[in-house]
Amino acid sequence: MTLSIVKYGEKVLRQKGVPVSQFDSQLKQLSSDMLIAMEAAEGIGLAAQQIGKALQFCVVDVPDHPEHPMDCILDGKPLSPSLLMPMSLANPVVKTLPSDEFYYEEGCLSFPGINADVARPERIEVSYQDLDGVAHTLECDGLLARCIQHEVDHLNGILFIDRMEKQTYTEIKKEVQSLKQETLDRLRVGSQA
Repeated sequence: MTLSIVKYGEKVLRQKGVPVSQFDSQLKQLSSDMLIAMEAAEGIGLAAQQIGKALQFCVVDVPDHPEHPMDCILDGKPLSPSLLMPMSLANPVVKTLPSDEFYYEEGCLSFPGINADVARPERIEVSYQDLDGVAHTLECDGLLARCIQHEVDHLNGILFIDRMEKQTYTEIKKEVQSLKQETLDRLRVGSQA
């Protein structure tokens, strides 16, 4: 099934997801469909809210970057992040680990063409369940840590614009408001059809 990515202005993006309770073929299909939609949109992460489902579920596929290597420790064992990709995370909970916060330009598939700097902790630990319901703990840093934080925010109704400093948001505010209005107009026309 081809999934559509919802845009800023749709209410589901502000909804906290319900926990995943069924680890079955439907969840595996959802994961597969979300990965296809994410790749088609040239993204590295996608949350269930972004496809219209208020669910504690997201997918990520962060490529290796030779200039910015990432460290990963899965269930106490160091490994290459590339061995984990793509990842499906059900019911993820993020805990920040002692590290510096750093700024990095983020984008979001629900805000096409809108990018801005967001400060996030460099290193995190995320507890989650895989597609079979097996619990895992992952420590990671770099772009993978940032991507997971961004997606887990979505699962809790938090958007990257909420994490921006006021001055940064002011610079993109017109674009964000314009996108929201386009979305609301499209939804209004769709409901009248």
